[in-house]
Amino acid sequence: MTKKTTPKRGRPAKEFAGDVQARILDAAQQLFLDKGYRSASIDDISELAPASKPTIYAHFQGKEALFAAVVARTISGLSDFEGFEPEGRTLQDKLMSLGTAIVEKVIEESLGMVRATIAEAQRFPELSRNVHDAARDRSVGAISQLLNETTQKVARAPRGPFTGKRSIATAQIFLDLILLPMLFRSLVGEPPKDLRRELPSFVRERVRFFLSACEADWTP
Repeated sequence: MTKKTTPKRGRPAKEFAGDVQARILDAAQQLFLDKGYRSASIDDISELAPASKPTIYAHFQGKEALFAAVVARTISGLSDFEGFEPEGRTLQDKLMSLGTAIVEKVIEESLGMVRATIAEAQRFPELSRNVHDAARDRSVGAISQLLNETTQKVARAPRGPFTGKRSIATAQIFLDLILLPMLFRSLVGEPPKDLRRELPSFVRERVRFFLSACEADWTP
């Protein structure tokens, strides 16, 4: 009977050769999401990476620094929607297309890390806020650009909600209407398939409400 051999902890096999820091961050992120910050240990990260503990400490001062680095990497990898082309001919269609894409991407890219940082909000009071704000800021720019482009195509009062000075604030209002309810429902555990099924009608209703409010703002 052939005896199985277990590789020594921290001694990566050839197939694991590559960026050591990336391996450490990948392992740390997986464990933080699966087990939570408190339950994940440097020993666990060392075994999963694989990388020796001295190697980990050569790159990061400790578990807190690792957690902050994982959050920073998540933020840097968020979609900024630069160059995104919304589908549709009308502003309503384009806002529905963009709103749907934003909800799907933000939840896909940052939900796990938002959940993990919320759980550690007392220990790391700014990290959860940083993840949420970064996802929000990346999306607001794309919405504001779409609103500005629309303003140039229609004759509207110069103080309308889509004008340059107000477009960012208007875009933030739109994003809060679209994203926050779905993000909260995801965080409390509603099944993703149920949310995806409901998303088109949800976004449609929110876009209609948003445009009606904007229209009222234009009315003297």
